[in-house]
Amino acid sequence: MHKAELIAVIKQRSYRRGRFKLASGAESEFYFNLKPTMMDPAGAYYVARELLSLIYPTRADYVGGLEMGAVPLLGAIAALSFTDRQPVKTFFVRKKAKDHGTQVLVEGLMMDETLADKRVGIIDDVATSGGSIVKAAEAARAAGAIVDTGVVIIDREEGGTEGLAAAGMRLLSVLKKSDFL
Repeated sequence: MHKAELIAVIKQRSYRRGRFKLASGAESEFYFNLKPTMMDPAGAYYVARELLSLIYPTRADYVGGLEMGAVPLLGAIAALSFTDRQPVKTFFVRKKAKDHGTQVLVEGLMMDETLADKRVGIIDDVATSGGSIVKAAEAARAAGAIVDTGVVIIDREEGGTEGLAAAGMRLLSVLKKSDFL
């Protein structure tokens, strides 16, 4: 649909070469900081459109992910799914519950709303080992969700598929590292 346009935006705004330490602890000679792409109007649209093309076939009731990587994606996904007349509800998982207010780990649900027995997809911007996706999936499962799919913008092709498989999930990606090399 819009993969070529998305790759162009990512190359311009988010793809860097050099020496970088990744969230997984590994070092890399290239880095995808997708926040500048996700916060750009065209980038946000292309990302949401492409993610939804993977999410709709899963028939997910909700899509969520770990703060911070998933948060910019969630509003765009919710809004675009509404305009498509195929609404997908969203939530995010805090890295740790706040010590004030409602003190919940899963944010974005109404007081009487629950993930129990709902099909949930977990999203993130980039998958390296898949650790952030698995952490969010564990929180969703603890809330009663049925979670079997992780969806990312870019799969770095460095163990994410295997990491999710070990957690009983499959990994779907819009793009792969090889699309940029």
